[in-house]
Amino acid sequence: MNQQVEDIKAIRNMMEKSSKFLSISGLSGIIAGLAAIAGAAFAYFYLLKDPSAKDYTNEQVGLILLSDAFVVLLISISLGVFFSWKKAVKNNVIFFNSVSLRAIYNFSIPLIAGGFFSILLLFRGETGLVFSTTLIFYGLALINASKYTFNEVHILGIIEIVLGLLAAVFIRSGLLFWTTGFGLFNILFGCIIYYKYDRQRK
Repeated sequence: MNQQVEDIKAIRNMMEKSSKFLSISGLSGIIAGLAAIAGAAFAYFYLLKDPSAKDYTNEQVGLILLSDAFVVLLISISLGVFFSWKKAVKNNVIFFNSVSLRAIYNFSIPLIAGGFFSILLLFRGETGLVFSTTLIFYGLALINASKYTFNEVHILGIIEIVLGLLAAVFIRSGLLFWTTGFGLFNILFGCIIYYKYDRQRK
């Protein structure tokens, strides 16, 4: 009986590995959250705390915020890929396989669309809406990719969309909602993934 249970578990694990990308590292989420908080702090103290102190045009503000977002994204993606790759190697899993590529593809489409839309908003001077837009498209990207990875990704996506909608309603608090979504909830997500999946497999 015990052998049958073990066989069923082994088959289930094989099917899971073949249909889901499980190499996402909890450390990736934590680092992405910390990078987002650092980027938000820069945006607030350098640009948004006292806009009158900086004699910038809307285009200049847009370029600075865009550069800030690009640095945060570059750090998040680079270190996220690195830690996830290390996890895949440790678990003897090929990092770039058909499942991971499908997950990346489904994640990238809403993210890229949201990125271009946010750039248009920035250069139109609609800075307040950018916080909402990026959260909503990020949430859609997570939900779109969640069928190929952990169920927690789907839940995080819903939370990001809700925060994005709240940021659109309470537009003056947009940066606060953005920091909560990209920063605090990514850190929380990373901790859950780390303690639930990463640590027990060490």
